[in-house]
Amino acid sequence: MGQIGPTHLLVVAVVVLVVFGSKRLPDTARALGKSLRILKSETAALRTDDQPQPPVPEPPSVPDVPAAREQRQPPVSS
Repeated sequence: MGQIGPTHLLVVAVVVLVVFGSKRLPDTARALGKSLRILKSETAALRTDDQPQPPVPEPPSVPDVPAAREQRQPPVSS
């Protein structure tokens, strides 16, 4: 009772063909394939989000040197 045989698959195929029609069946299959592809990529992204990210190193700070501050001042015109 729990197994799907070839006759069951044939009945399902006929019902799908009747419900969707022969013209809409390729479009429906294409949309189903896109949806499954999106679902697969999103579940893969969720799995990678669960992994801890390595800490981002802070950029080195620039020391406040008085000589460097004097070089940045514009020259005085005479």
